[in-house]
Amino acid sequence: MAFALRMNLVDAISDHSLKNTYINGKKSGYQFEVRLNYYRGHYLSDIEEFEVTVDGLKVKEQDIKFCINEKEFDVCQLGECYTEFWTVLEPATVRVYKKGGLSAGEHKIDFKVIFRSPYMPIGPDHQYMCYDGSGIKTLPVLD
Repeated sequence: MAFALRMNLVDAISDHSLKNTYINGKKSGYQFEVRLNYYRGHYLSDIEEFEVTVDGLKVKEQDIKFCINEKEFDVCQLGECYTEFWTVLEPATVRVYKKGGLSAGEHKIDFKVIFRSPYMPIGPDHQYMCYDGSGIKTLPVLD
């Protein structure tokens, strides 16, 4: 990818959304909400890059779930989600599986999402303009 557009239309990471998750009463990880930082919705198959870094440590792709439209997807599945649409008004949930969750206090969340704009061709061989909808925010854990 040579170039990605960037506009800050909304905060990509929603305030007051970081919280630990539990399975059978034990902390199993954490989650936070993200919004599509663009002026129109996109299909999940348009996502080129998707990463999460928390407190400077990159989260393994296999530990991340992307939840939208009452469904849960692995990051590796996003490129095949041709019928799943992410609207600009609907936040999605990023769920991370991490034994013990996050400690109390604030944590720096770095959410990276880069997607293609399929209506903006920029070259041959199905090349399309990419858009950087990423965000960084420090949030307290809400339990």
